[in-house]
Amino acid sequence: MSILADPNRREFLKAATLGAAGLVVGFYVPAGRRFAHAAEAPAAPAAPPLPQANAFLRIAPDGTVTVLLAHSEMGQGIWTSLPMLIAEELDFDVSKMKVEHAPAAPAYFHTAFGAQMTGGSTTTWSEFDRYRQVGAIARALLVQAAAQRLGVDAAACRTENGAVIAGDRRLRYGELADDAAQLPVPASVALKDPKDWKVIGQPTRRLDTPEKINGTAVFGLDVRLDGLLTAVVARSPVFGGKVKSFDASAALAVPGVRKVVQVPSGVAVVADHFWAAQQGRDALKVDWDLGAGAALDTVAMLAEYRKLAAADGKVAAAAGDAPGALAKADKVVDVEYVAPYLAHAPMEPLNATVRIATDRCDVWTGTQMQTGEQMAAAAITGLKPEQVHIHTTFLGGGFGRRATASADWVSEAVHVATAAGATVKTVWTREDDVRGGYYRPMVVHRIRAALGSDGLPAGWDHTIVSQSVMAGTPFESMFAKTGIDPSSVEGAADSPYLKAIPNHRVQLQDYRAPVPVLWWRSVGHSHTAFAMECMVDELARAAGIDPVEYRRRLLADQPRLRAALDLAAAKAGWRSPLPAGRARGVAVHESFGSFVAQVAEVSVEGGRIRVHRVVCAIDCGIAVNPKTIEAQMESGIAFGLGAALSSAITFKDGRVQQSNFDDYRVLRLPDMPKVEVHIVPSRERPGGVGEPGTPPIAPAVANAVAALTGQRLREMPLRLRA
Repeated sequence: MSILADPNRREFLKAATLGAAGLVVGFYVPAGRRFAHAAEAPAAPAAPPLPQANAFLRIAPDGTVTVLLAHSEMGQGIWTSLPMLIAEELDFDVSKMKVEHAPAAPAYFHTAFGAQMTGGSTTTWSEFDRYRQVGAIARALLVQAAAQRLGVDAAACRTENGAVIAGDRRLRYGELADDAAQLPVPASVALKDPKDWKVIGQPTRRLDTPEKINGTAVFGLDVRLDGLLTAVVARSPVFGGKVKSFDASAALAVPGVRKVVQVPSGVAVVADHFWAAQQGRDALKVDWDLGAGAALDTVAMLAEYRKLAAADGKVAAAAGDAPGALAKADKVVDVEYVAPYLAHAPMEPLNATVRIATDRCDVWTGTQMQTGEQMAAAAITGLKPEQVHIHTTFLGGGFGRRATASADWVSEAVHVATAAGATVKTVWTREDDVRGGYYRPMVVHRIRAALGSDGLPAGWDHTIVSQSVMAGTPFESMFAKTGIDPSSVEGAADSPYLKAIPNHRVQLQDYRAPVPVLWWRSVGHSHTAFAMECMVDELARAAGIDPVEYRRRLLADQPRLRAALDLAAAKAGWRSPLPAGRARGVAVHESFGSFVAQVAEVSVEGGRIRVHRVVCAIDCGIAVNPKTIEAQMESGIAFGLGAALSSAITFKDGRVQQSNFDDYRVLRLPDMPKVEVHIVPSRERPGGVGEPGTPPIAPAVANAVAALTGQRLREMPLRLRA
């Protein structure tokens, strides 16, 4: 049974809950709120009217409680943290909850993006109110149902661990579910006072761990269907290339190969299993029209970037007269920082399984953007969006790669299934994934800063050269209205440091290239934190001031950043002596509504940088699940450390030079440092935790290397000079 207030949702909800008796509670938050950057992110929309369908809580007659997630679980822990919010208000044991990914439908639109998606470290703050509301609604209805059955006033009832209690009588939620489903939904509900929380803030083990250990968890590559074929696609070796012609005879001679079909992205080999498809693709002969992309060369591009960095661009932020302050200064620090293209490289390469019938299309995939995939599949098949059913599996990593505006890999899979006339799983190899595009942009920062008599910066002039991740996408008109992609300058244009500098200017040079670029874990903050924190460290050393103290002075009006900085420094023993051959570096950065400081302890072994210990402090507002926060800080540090020390995508003659983890290196187990995570107590609204751990680690390491060796490394990946 369903509790509904919106009749337009009724048929969808019937389909979504087919065969499920008991109580189904829905809630809704308006979808019109635009994407919020940086400190804007945690601000919550006004409380919605209750109830309207959005996401659901099911309570079955047998007492089973199931939570449907409007977002995708890709390792970040929302499979646990979102149910915790409901469990808090419902008075139910979260460890006994079942969890499912919700189907793709407008009912599950993200409150800020107006589409069903997961990204930007937004899940917890966007759901913090409404998931608690759904638990409170369900609890109110269950209490009312129990009061009517027992013939008592609702005020005489209380709830505890999945039961309504009145005196010495106890009714389990499952016994009350059907009766509760018949009751009118309350016009409003009161949420618990934080002092009464029993679930929120408690370290809670992940609900998805058992199935991921015993192998029952289903990822995209695990999908099995009757009659399923497998395809791999031969794509152009350079971006923008097109098929001129192809010879499929040798491919079709490979045992197990069924068909070879051309699709917009290339030529697909469809076979009984992956190995046959792969061998068939190896045997395929394709003549490509490579186009202008064949001239791509990152060495030449970097030279162009550097020329642009020396010229004026579009102003993203300004106050006072930065050029004038620099012209008058006795001491100016003029430096350049470089960050390369980076692949997302999730452990599970891209894949999608597609089954097309006359009146429906089913897609099984791990996606961060269900609405985009649904719309793309509908456009390709000619079906209505509601006839496209997206079955979200677990994601074997995403980091932004599974959230493309073009729905690239899902669109390709739909084209393959359409051309093949069969149910097909289209699989990318690791090499396809690394060379197949959508990278963190290459970026150059040129910063000139004038030091005042007190050693603090009196002027700051900063030019960023980068490709826009929003250019050519539907997001461009929404977020880059002034010609400036905010994700290119976030963390710099809005840096708290600049608020303390009376004369500052941040400019953007938007470089255009055929390389497809995309948000990568922490987006612009992944490079702006490197530039900002390294530059501040250089200024501190030029002024002869301790790097932590220097930051504290610049952040005098930033209590949350200072609190994180102070906690990390204290826990790391910032001023305590270290063994010979080691040094510490510090960085602090705000992103996605959270404030993170890190102290890295490094040495140099055989000419290589070795990170031994990282102490991390985070103020993410209300800490819903401390275990998740700790895990995400560790994960973000590992992810960022791989980029800091090893990872880079380069082009020569239009080709990506890297292919797999042997030459596109990410952090390996022997290189993982000891990580200590400390959470700053807070009652502020939740910020993000999936991404903010990544930005500070590269500058913290670079600053430590400078302290240890005297070498200031300004280009990633960090390489010591002989």
